[in-house]
Amino acid sequence: MDQPTIRNKEKSKQRLLDAVGKLLKSKGFTGLKVNDIAATAGLDKKLIYKYFGGTDQLIDEYIQAQDFWSNVDYREGSEADGGLSFTKEMFHAQFDYVYKNKAFQKLILWGLSEQRKSLKQLTDAQEANGELLIEKVIEPHFGSKTRQFRAISAILIAGLYHLNLFANVNGSVFCGIDIKNKTDREEIKKAISFLLEQTYKAL
Repeated sequence: MDQPTIRNKEKSKQRLLDAVGKLLKSKGFTGLKVNDIAATAGLDKKLIYKYFGGTDQLIDEYIQAQDFWSNVDYREGSEADGGLSFTKEMFHAQFDYVYKNKAFQKLILWGLSEQRKSLKQLTDAQEANGELLIEKVIEPHFGSKTRQFRAISAILIAGLYHLNLFANVNGSVFCGIDIKNKTDREEIKKAISFLLEQTYKAL
């Protein structure tokens, strides 16, 4: 296969993946039909089968590329200060990622309402990557209290997911904090930092 053909194939694949994202944002997962995906991409639906094997495989490839935590990489120096600075950075970035990525919000809702192998694989990949970070950064600092840190992290991450989802479905004000207001979002980040600092002190 020559280089122009490879480039055209990759461009077409990306257009189809982008179409999945656009439809997720506009119609939700019920809008992911082969004809709609092809029309949104401006391509023949035969290319979905040619490049991905089918609609399910196309959707699965899109899903696997979306999760924030699965794309977080451990880097040298992350364990400095017991991983506190690194953990703050990751939680703040995750908060912004979910807020900005409307398609990922739909994936979260989809995962709460329907069983799908690729959504389970996404969760498994997220857990595996999180486990690596905990083993390299968190466990060396907390030791036997690591499980308590896991529980606190679970509550924080679930809360950040909920705040972003709530802001885009039923209004943006939660406990008097406007999740869509830049100043109020900074207050949430300050609260994340405070809770993590207190966790590090207490454990």
